[in-house]
Amino acid sequence: MKGQLQVKVCGLTSERDVELAQLAGADYYGFITYAKSPRAVSLARAQELATELPSGRRVVVDVATSLEQLMRYQDAGFDYFQIHTAQSAGEGVFKQWSDLVGRERLWLAPRLKPGERLAKVLFTYAASILLDTYAKGQVGGTGQTGDWEQFQDLRQTYPDMHWILAGGLGASNVLPALAATGAQHIDVNSGVESAPGIKDAKKLSELFRVLRAVRS
Repeated sequence: MKGQLQVKVCGLTSERDVELAQLAGADYYGFITYAKSPRAVSLARAQELATELPSGRRVVVDVATSLEQLMRYQDAGFDYFQIHTAQSAGEGVFKQWSDLVGRERLWLAPRLKPGERLAKVLFTYAASILLDTYAKGQVGGTGQTGDWEQFQDLRQTYPDMHWILAGGLGASNVLPALAATGAQHIDVNSGVESAPGIKDAKKLSELFRVLRAVRS
């Protein structure tokens, strides 16, 4: 997954928005099944929306997933499994997830408070780490930009890992974000919406227009 900048459009909830993401040129498509998210869809609905998408591009997103639920996601045909988790969940949990779906298909999104160090044990069990902005009481989708300096430091310190930058990215700030972080994979959601769970065709198109120069 290294090389050209990769873009995941997350929080897809309708056929219209899946089509908009496809037309814009998304590389990955994210479906959130965490019930407390304003962009949540059921597993059945996520599977339905993902059916016509290319193999290898479908990402299911959840929080502190049980092993039984992860099995259901795997059986539903998803390619990657993005799990938001507290680092305190423990190595045993990370190992179970990784053993089930494989290190290459597990995207861990640890909740990092400002100044908190990333636990290197995560690298053993997931090839990809997604860093989103920390907010008390939320597990992602804050719409706020994160610690770009921290992201750059981690990416440079651990170049063999696959790093995904998330947090309030849109057409107005994506180029500064890339310049500051060196990210090769970004996750966009609220920055291309008109309302939670509703993608804005103009914002999505403008984002990919801005990115054209760095994706050619």
